[in-house]
Amino acid sequence: MGKSKFYLIFTLSCFVFTLSSALLQTIPALFADCLVRNSPSADIGKLFYPHYSPSYSSILESTVQNLKFNSSSLQPFFIITPYNVDDVRSAVICTQNFNLQLRVRSGGHDYEGLSYKANAPFVLVDLVNLRRVSVDLENQTAWVQSGTTLGELYYQIGNRSQELGFPAGTCPTIGVGGHFSGGGKGTLTRSFGLAADNVLDAVLVTAKGEILNRTSMEEEVFWAIRGGGGASFGVIVDWKIRLSPIPEKVTVFTISKTLQQNATEIIYKWQEVAPELPKELFIRLVLTIGKDSQGNTTVMAIFRGLYLGNVNSLVSLINKKLPELGLATKQCQKMSWLESILFFDRGLRPGESVSILMDRNRLYTKGFFKAKSDFVTQPITHEGLEEIWKVIKEGDSGVLILDPFGGKMNEIPDSETPFPFRNGTLYSIQYFTSWRDPKPEVEMSKMEWINRVYNAMTPYVSMNPRTAYLNYRDLSIGMNAFGKHTYFSAKLWGEKYFKGNFPRLAQAKAKVDPFNFFKNEQSIPPLWLNI
Repeated sequence: MGKSKFYLIFTLSCFVFTLSSALLQTIPALFADCLVRNSPSADIGKLFYPHYSPSYSSILESTVQNLKFNSSSLQPFFIITPYNVDDVRSAVICTQNFNLQLRVRSGGHDYEGLSYKANAPFVLVDLVNLRRVSVDLENQTAWVQSGTTLGELYYQIGNRSQELGFPAGTCPTIGVGGHFSGGGKGTLTRSFGLAADNVLDAVLVTAKGEILNRTSMEEEVFWAIRGGGGASFGVIVDWKIRLSPIPEKVTVFTISKTLQQNATEIIYKWQEVAPELPKELFIRLVLTIGKDSQGNTTVMAIFRGLYLGNVNSLVSLINKKLPELGLATKQCQKMSWLESILFFDRGLRPGESVSILMDRNRLYTKGFFKAKSDFVTQPITHEGLEEIWKVIKEGDSGVLILDPFGGKMNEIPDSETPFPFRNGTLYSIQYFTSWRDPKPEVEMSKMEWINRVYNAMTPYVSMNPRTAYLNYRDLSIGMNAFGKHTYFSAKLWGEKYFKGNFPRLAQAKAKVDPFNFFKNEQSIPPLWLNI
């Protein structure tokens, strides 16, 4: 049976549901046979799940954290959970043979659900079984597979050495594959750069079924997958990373201020000071709704810091550079870097073991959420901040998370990786809102709030274009038209994520995936595909 006939059968089965049960049984068998022929050692019973499999739903829903996309009717025909790179290669080859699209999920956060839903018949490759971490203490490097969560990676590093860490995100349930390939920022970014800046090698499966490393994939492709989004270029199975030297104990603190406690003035000064502080100090600012001493609604500013040094030098530094914060020794805590991961994510609870970082099921928080992002290059004025407070306090609340740049980020050129927000960027903003109630009116209210705040920020953030962070994926800034993945249409959203690096990404795409097999609503098309 030819490829076009297979495509017709699958299309009908998805959208018309008129196929006989015999055909529905035959097609999975043919696909499974293809997998075995291309990966002879594959155990089909453990890695191939047709729609009628008893385990299909539980696997599909296992790592879905944003329930907004959990009820999508566009579900994969098959789920494949590979155990090695040959299984991945086989999945890529067979998916093409059957004229299906492919989605790859590393099992972490997916703000728009692009890793497990599609607008055409597709196969889901879930990397949940690819979670090996190999730490090389002598060379201060590690190999980590894409299905690993950041929490699992951090634990494996910290369990081997308390004097090594890695500069990536603050949420331990983030999947390594998507996070590294989108850039990856966190508490150590000012000290050591992004996660992508510290990737030394990778193993990539291409649309042709080739298994490439840094040398064989060419530098342009290796450049592209370190911040340009791996899903556009192939399936990244493994990453070699450079580990970062850290003290055995770090210092952390949390201080909250309301508007009535001079928060506006402190925030204004934070904008100027936080990016200029020594690279060893990171101070995140979280803005949310709170109550003042009289019980009135106000804006709460939460300053949360991590310092690669001791308490006394931290307090002295803050009192010199940002005395308005009022940091005192009693507000500081000494802990291991591994413990600081939990401190930033959910608060380090008394008696809680860091081994919880290995238990992704206990850390996952399922719900409905939406995020947007910005980058700021000039401090927002006092008057601008006052206007923003008015909007934040309207309606349903969410949070704004502001992460300062500067430090090591100022030393890395904008073109070093696809992530272009380096010297001159003061801080990033993540706008985030979440809800539990699935009623449409609840979602509408939450979306209205985040859009109002985002629109109110327009005069104060980067412009021409207004930029965004790929790892906070946001389809509202633009997407590829259904069935059309052209370079010129993709520029409309692509330059918001990558600025002047976008053309180079499209050229790298043409090298490794010229016929655009790996595609989604915000995938990078090959540069030559202009019609």
